[in-house]
Amino acid sequence: MKIDKSLMAGSTGMLILQLLEEKEMYGYEMIDTLEKRSDSTFSLKAGTLYPLLHSLEKAGYVSSREAESENGRMRKYYAITDEGAGFLAEKRNEWNVFSGAVNKVLEGGSCV
Repeated sequence: MKIDKSLMAGSTGMLILQLLEEKEMYGYEMIDTLEKRSDSTFSLKAGTLYPLLHSLEKAGYVSSREAESENGRMRKYYAITDEGAGFLAEKRNEWNVFSGAVNKVLEGGSCV
């Protein structure tokens, strides 16, 4: 099923930070991991991911370094910072409250 891009827009940064909380990654590794874990619901293009990574880096939520990969190619690896981990925790909490409220409405939750 195709998902409205406006629903995904606000959560993409949180999802990228989640991946980076688990381990340092390079861009295409993030794209591939996110696509596999989401059963292709999140299928980012490089033109979407890299501006997002740059904004997360500018905000101090991720850091980057260049290093040689196993195949000898230079890659830029990204890692979450302490500030990014705190921001991710806030976003997770916000998401839980929001998605819980949406589910209550969709499921016909009780009114007080």
